[in-house]
Amino acid sequence: MKNVQNKWIRAAIPALLLHCSIGTVYCWSIFSEEIAKYIGFSKGATEWAFSFAIFFLGMSAAFLGNVVEKDIHKSSLIAAICFALGMAGTGFFIYYGGLHKGSALALVGIYVCYGFIMGIGLGTGYLSPVKTLMLWFQDRKGLATGLAVAGFGAAKAIASPIMQAMLDNLGDGGIWKMFLILAVVYFVMMFVGHLLLAKPEGWHEPQKKEKGQGILATIKTRPIANYIGIWLMFYINITCGLALISQEKMIVKCLGLASFAGIISTVSAVFNAGGRLGFSAWADTMKDRNTVYKLIFALSIVFTGLTIVTGGIKNGEGNTLLIILVLALIFVVNAGYGGGFSNVPTLLSDHYGMGSISAIHGITLSAWAFAGLTGNQMATWIVNTFGKPVEIEHALSNGTVEILTVNPTGYQCVLYATVVLYLIALLISLFMVRPAKKEAK
Repeated sequence: MKNVQNKWIRAAIPALLLHCSIGTVYCWSIFSEEIAKYIGFSKGATEWAFSFAIFFLGMSAAFLGNVVEKDIHKSSLIAAICFALGMAGTGFFIYYGGLHKGSALALVGIYVCYGFIMGIGLGTGYLSPVKTLMLWFQDRKGLATGLAVAGFGAAKAIASPIMQAMLDNLGDGGIWKMFLILAVVYFVMMFVGHLLLAKPEGWHEPQKKEKGQGILATIKTRPIANYIGIWLMFYINITCGLALISQEKMIVKCLGLASFAGIISTVSAVFNAGGRLGFSAWADTMKDRNTVYKLIFALSIVFTGLTIVTGGIKNGEGNTLLIILVLALIFVVNAGYGGGFSNVPTLLSDHYGMGSISAIHGITLSAWAFAGLTGNQMATWIVNTFGKPVEIEHALSNGTVEILTVNPTGYQCVLYATVVLYLIALLISLFMVRPAKKEAK
């Protein structure tokens, strides 16, 4: 009974506390426009703060993977401090920007705090509980990591309505007040997770001389094309996911569902979290964990292809079947996006063993860093380049009519890029990533 309790107290619960905190980075769309207006900059200028946060998440994971490998308590403490400090700093510079509209210092300060400092907290916080979970739940590694990473995905669904309520009720300056309040709340949550997190008592961490090889040498125990394939699959899945998710709100408006945008965003976040847990638990039952990626890419290709053929985004307004198809695409991509995340550490452990899994996982998360810079920006470029903005009317609950500017053709064109990338990812999964050796598991 004690061992069962320890699995949850020493691994699952702290993992959820850490990941449910740092996962709120995906709530950016809730307050990005509010920040832009408050500090006197365009939304496009402030959007780079989110891109930098994802970039430094991946890069800090890549460069600090060895720190996590050696001492999860040090890494989880770094995560708690950096994430809370970055959030508080963001609040301060928003406050400063409100007093000095158009101040470059305010914008750069937000980049540094939300992008760089919070990014370090994100990377170390994301990695810290993963290996610990796999050690505690060795028979169901996918389920365990899926549970934690699902917390990262579910954070948006949980925090979004709370953040919106705070913005609505904190009065003038509510945007910077919200950041300062949440900085305290998330530090407490992450610090408790830091105190609870512990590896199993019987686990003996191999020393360098026992490992006998560095990370590169470990990767080379399999054909190098194998690791490149895993990295590319991960990168493409995130790039395509971000490309669609970044346009999700506007696509929903094209369908005439602007009034339901918040509900649909919450449901898509639930699919994101469900995909992280469901696909990873399902992969535990498969002989080759790479099979789950083949399924993710195949499903994404089918639903993207159907939406392209039917012109679902352009023709969806007023057509129930097309609306259902486009929403299904959004939910499937969100689920596959989440599932791609949760299966990476277990796929890597199947191929390269547990000895240096945190460091190898950290290097692999560099794919997330580069996808964070390319996914959103690729979609934005396509929308700005193809099609023409059109105005549509949206009836508000108070009886007035709001005019929305959307580009249905542009959003439809994003799908041409993502379906090609999904096809490439499927080919990589089929021909570059070979089945894992049994002894590596």
